[in-house]
Amino acid sequence: MAKEINPFIVTGKIAPEYFCDRVQESARLIKSLTNGNNMVIISPRRMGKTGLIRFCYEKPEIKGHYYTFFIDILHTSSLREFTYILGKEIFETLAPNSKKMVRLFMQTLKSISGKFGFDPLTNLPTFNLELGDIERPEFTLEEIFKYLMSADKPCIVAIDEFQQIGKYPEKNIEALLRTHVQKIENSHFIFAGSERSMMQAMFLSSARPFYRSSDVMELDAIDKDIYVAFISEHFERRDRRVSTENAGKVYDLFRGHTFYIQKTFNESFADTPMGGECTLDIIRNAIHSMIDYNDTIFREILSNIPEKQKELLYAIAKEGEAVQILSASFIKRHSLASASSVQTATKKLLEKDIITEVNKVYSVTDKLFAMWINRLYGENKVLL
Repeated sequence: MAKEINPFIVTGKIAPEYFCDRVQESARLIKSLTNGNNMVIISPRRMGKTGLIRFCYEKPEIKGHYYTFFIDILHTSSLREFTYILGKEIFETLAPNSKKMVRLFMQTLKSISGKFGFDPLTNLPTFNLELGDIERPEFTLEEIFKYLMSADKPCIVAIDEFQQIGKYPEKNIEALLRTHVQKIENSHFIFAGSERSMMQAMFLSSARPFYRSSDVMELDAIDKDIYVAFISEHFERRDRRVSTENAGKVYDLFRGHTFYIQKTFNESFADTPMGGECTLDIIRNAIHSMIDYNDTIFREILSNIPEKQKELLYAIAKEGEAVQILSASFIKRHSLASASSVQTATKKLLEKDIITEVNKVYSVTDKLFAMWINRLYGENKVLL
């Protein structure tokens, strides 16, 4: 008997029957790309932009007609790293599918061709380069774009957390990438990012190289009624039940953030016996378990945050969504030092992506981290 599939998928590709809504967004993304445009997707982290991109890659209008690539550059800190992971993704995506394109890759990337290894069985190159092997990243990047230009099928390249290039130490990275993107005719790009103000500045400011170069789509939370119905339906299909009220409470708790809702019901579904009901206790236990799983990681993050930044972080976590954080009332309520110290701490926490700001409302980026902080420091709020 085949093992039952947990319908609340949180990693990897998501089959259409397990993908909730995003009908309009996926249609718009596919239409834009297949009509020769580039696309900007702006959304808070964990709202599902990665899942949306990978979902669209599997649609018949794209799969089979395009080479598709996806890189997440949040962890990168230089042009060299960007070039390395882009080259690695392109090579490893094409290697299983096209020996011709793999050979062309090695021939085109002359700046690192001497660094490739070879598989003795297939006599094909293997991408076993180290980051330090890329000695001239600008030149290697130019070769990568030249390679894409010579591909035997059109390409789609998604770059997640694209705002990170604005933090690289090298100057004029935006202009450099814009030049390459502008020249290439057979490749289209998805620039996805979670830092709204930086992404908007990059693509909507007339002074920046990427100004009006792409269609812009802001990804909001999936409609509550649609998401709750999706959750209930998948429980029912597998001879289980969850009330719309309890599903709605989870939606509200995480303010519609896709990842946290999916993860909560992934855990809760696993703990609900066939023929049984997913109760509020089961859901609460699932959320507490999720927080516990991350205890070591959260302690490590906290240990690297200076005291003044911690004080502000605790205040924002306590409020959930904090407004007017420079006001005298906010500062007094949370025993903070001064408006200037709050301003400095805010800038640092935003740069580290520990807190997020949308329309002057501040919150802890990782909702589980906020819950862990509140639990650690005596704010034993009832989660649901």
